[in-house]
Amino acid sequence: MADFDSAWKETLDTLLEPFMEFFFPDAYREIDWTQPRDPLEQELQEITPVSEQGRRVADKPVKVRRTNGRVEWVLVHIEFQSQPETAFAKRMYVYNYRLFDRYNQKVASFAILGDDRPDWRPDRFGYELWGTEVGIRFPTAKLLDYARDEAALESNPNPIAVVVLAHLKTLQNAHDDEARRVAQVRLVKGLYGRGFSAEQVRQLYRLMERMMMLPKPLAELAWNEIHEFEKEKGMTFITTAERVGLEKGLAEGLEKGLEKGREEGREEGREEGLLAGIELGLKLRFAVAGLALMSEIRQIQDADLLQQILGSIEQADTPDAVRQVWAKR
Repeated sequence: MADFDSAWKETLDTLLEPFMEFFFPDAYREIDWTQPRDPLEQELQEITPVSEQGRRVADKPVKVRRTNGRVEWVLVHIEFQSQPETAFAKRMYVYNYRLFDRYNQKVASFAILGDDRPDWRPDRFGYELWGTEVGIRFPTAKLLDYARDEAALESNPNPIAVVVLAHLKTLQNAHDDEARRVAQVRLVKGLYGRGFSAEQVRQLYRLMERMMMLPKPLAELAWNEIHEFEKEKGMTFITTAERVGLEKGLAEGLEKGLEKGREEGREEGREEGLLAGIELGLKLRFAVAGLALMSEIRQIQDADLLQQILGSIEQADTPDAVRQVWAKR
């Protein structure tokens, strides 16, 4: 099962500048990238209805400064949508005006449409009543459109082009695990000829693994082929120790939380240990997308429920799958 949401969430968290340059170059040129940017995920959580909070994994509100010579900051609101949704354009409008109302600052909204329906292209919402008109129009990027020229993506030096290719190959081979494995190996091998740094290769490899999720036997087969390719090229950007260490670290983190919980006789001590294990497990399994759950998890005071959450992390495909453990209670 492809984990588009958490993969794009990490992309927005770590590659926002090349993301804007690739998809929305006009806005990119007006943002002062030399200035610090302030993420506003917590603020988005506060203005999001409880019923929708688990679905807002890949949305990104951020405060940026403009390059217009004035001390001016604006809000950039980005939504990634992997499935057609009737109310999507309305939601873009609602979150735009809620952010404006909260900060009294201009808000620019952008949408990435990652679904498999060529004709689904929402870009506006509004209505008119007795002379009153309200609404919004927002720029969109339809990922399917980039499939028309995959050669251009493969030659594009922007790392976002690789993420788009991985997304497209996952859509094209959604029901063919072997074809997805072949595509993943080819894309990873292509990273070494693009001039990326070792850290960029590792980061993009993690994103592709998450997005192009494979059954464990095929994932191991893909890794072995990539590892052999690295040895042939004399490159060790993605080491076996690093890859195996991720799974080992997750198992150790889960056990550490359980062990600390057992050692502490007091209930609050057990909760503290379980929270430590959950936080480490979410970080290793889902990176920043997993850690976003901790603000909700820390509100839980039921040690047995915390232990259920801890135990669910290793088998969960997405952060939202972990969230369902307490959302259904």
